[in-house]
Amino acid sequence: MPAHEPSLPDVRYLPGWLPHAAADALFAQLHAGIAWECHCIVLFGREVASPRLSCWIGDTDAAYTYSRTRFEPRAWPSELLAIRTRLRDEFDVDCNGVLANLYRDGNDAMGWHADDEPEIDPCAPILSLNLGATRRFVLRRRDDHALRCVIELAHGGLLLMPAGMQQHWQHALPKTSRTTGERINLTFRRIRVGIQARPT
Repeated sequence: MPAHEPSLPDVRYLPGWLPHAAADALFAQLHAGIAWECHCIVLFGREVASPRLSCWIGDTDAAYTYSRTRFEPRAWPSELLAIRTRLRDEFDVDCNGVLANLYRDGNDAMGWHADDEPEIDPCAPILSLNLGATRRFVLRRRDDHALRCVIELAHGGLLLMPAGMQQHWQHALPKTSRTTGERINLTFRRIRVGIQARPT
């Protein structure tokens, strides 16, 4: 993605950030070890099952409210603590929570949204690690939906969304009819402790 193009978000994608063998091992450990849950979300005023499995993980005080539901963090697995430390050392941000998502096949997806809940620190980047199947990740400008870009997120690749981006850009993971395997996405965030969720 051209860094000089002003109409595109200043995202960075680092393919192979986690070497293939390490990504394989982490996928297997997390797939078996995380307490995956089917969360309910509010869509057009109705509660529906989220089209993916998820788990909110983080420091004990890093509670997170999404779609009118408050999630208390589960404890960090040792494997994710190691990734947290590496991210802190390489990018100078200490993420105190991570949303783990399991996409079971091409029918599991997420529509247009931004990670802009009040608890998420807008002054910190969001770092997203992809494991498993390659999936198409789409971004669009909030005030001009014609401004879009697409990134193919591959096994072991790391996506960095800079501070402030969520206020101007939305993203989605569309469904795909292609035969595709399972995918785990780990979205590392900095949670502002004590910030209240928006009233519902």
